Amino acid sequence: MRITTAAIIAATALLLMGAVYLYLIAQQPNHPVVSSTPPSATTVNAGGDSTFVLHERPQPVSELSFVDGDGREMSLADFRGRTILLNIWATWCVPCREEMPALDRLQAKLGSSDFEVVPLSIDRDGLPKVKAFYEELRLKAIGIYVDASGKAAYRLNTVGIPTTLLIDPDGLETGRLVGPAEWDSPELVNLIQQQLEKTPDEAS
Repeated sequence: MRITTAAIIAATALLLMGAVYLYLIAQQPNHPVVSSTPPSATTVNAGGDSTFVLHERPQPVSELSFVDGDGREMSLADFRGRTILLNIWATWCVPCREEMPALDRLQAKLGSSDFEVVPLSIDRDGLPKVKAFYEELRLKAIGIYVDASGKAAYRLNTVGIPTTLLIDPDGLETGRLVGPAEWDSPELVNLIQQQLEKTPDEAS
């Protein structure tokens, strides 16, 4: 059977339309993790449908500007030299609300001069809203950080919140999780501890 040029063009168009459809679905804020994980990447179940993916190679992170709980201007560069778990969240996000106590417990367990949980709120109402949220949930261990512009979400190419990045002392992203997680679970605590114990050569 002879395949005509028109048939080839039609098949190609269908393939392109399918690719565009998958791309658009992946951009929807409430869509679960829709990233292609390389076979060599390390994944850890984080509870529910969430999976923490450790990158094969560390990736650069866009610079972010925000304020701390006292209103002081900060950026990710202020954490250079430490491993941080950067969590992008908001008070109106129900999954974020559910995982914040676990992040607080993780900070209480592992927080040190070498590691910090950095929950970065993108609430447009700023510090007052976030401080009231902390008081309501009685969060004590984690600090307050707010980006009222909301730019952090798209600068980090998030497909929804919460999104959490593990960032090494050199400011490079070594892993990412989209969705809520049981952050103080033995699996995730062990994963973070392993990353903290890595030498610079092993991390690169």
